[in-house]
Amino acid sequence: MDPMSHTKPHAAEGTPAAPDRASLDWASPDWARAHRAEIQMRYGDIDAMGHLNNAVYVQYLETSRVILMRELGVPDRDDRSVIARLELDYRREVLWGQTVAVESLVERVGRTSWTVVSRLTADGVPCAFARTVQVRVDAGHRPEVLPESLRAAFAPLLARPLGDVSG
Repeated sequence: MDPMSHTKPHAAEGTPAAPDRASLDWASPDWARAHRAEIQMRYGDIDAMGHLNNAVYVQYLETSRVILMRELGVPDRDDRSVIARLELDYRREVLWGQTVAVESLVERVGRTSWTVVSRLTADGVPCAFARTVQVRVDAGHRPEVLPESLRAAFAPLLARPLGDVSG
């Protein structure tokens, strides 16, 4: 396929198709309802250009997911999920000394997976937006149906109520 082509290849059977980029409206979620995780920036997180290294954003997202699951009452030993997809849009640089937080909402809950939308802020200003798809797995790392207790724990963080397909 020509790398400059805007034609998308067909998704392999069983592989979720990439979302339509035009539908990603980061301003629409009610971020006031989001789970908020304060992140302790370390000097080693800064690169030679004086801003947060791009790879560190992913570490901050991971830290916020661990905090979220703990605060939802999911013990570490029961948090059996893998990241199946990660989208990350960088908007502004994060500088040393700024106060960093990751705010997260649950966008979708499926049979074996859930999608989280997050925004990373520095001094309250959105600097990056992310979407991750987590898949619940069993001991053999095969997808497993989400327990009702986890579905119920996600409910207050839903970006829109279950069953609402508008927008």
